Amino acid sequence: MGLTHLDERGAAHMVDVGEKPDTRRVAVARGKVLMRPETLALIADGQVPKGDTLAVARVAGILAAKQAAALIPLCHTLQLTHATVDFDLCGDQDPAAVEIEAQVDTVGKTGAEMEALTAVAVAALTIYDMCKATDRGMRITDVHLARKSGGKSGEWRPQGSGR
Repeated sequence: MGLTHLDERGAAHMVDVGEKPDTRRVAVARGKVLMRPETLALIADGQVPKGDTLAVARVAGILAAKQAAALIPLCHTLQLTHATVDFDLCGDQDPAAVEIEAQVDTVGKTGAEMEALTAVAVAALTIYDMCKATDRGMRITDVHLARKSGGKSGEWRPQGSGR
């Protein structure tokens, strides 16, 4: 398979998707913010001094999904039909973590993978920003595409993925 974002001279360009049919496309991305258990407890109890961390991170992630094309040079602008950002607080692991999952849906000529990944990354950065006064050692990890569907390639999940 050739590199679709390079022309015959090797210069980067945006792929022409004009002839592709519109299909329903869904992308799900995941990631984590690792932190001290005390930081997670503040988030869970709504006691972070800057405010409701997860509410702000959810809105930031959705906004980021809508702005992916403005941030990633060769990413197409998509008309999103739906975007969600959800969180799972994992205090029973070491280190504690907020797990993030974003789902982005569209009907169009190209997939929403970059939008879902951008949503997770910005939600994670927002959690860091909201909590950095308490825990500067937080780490953003494991941002990845968990699954996608639609288009010519259909359903895709990483090998060995049960979710």
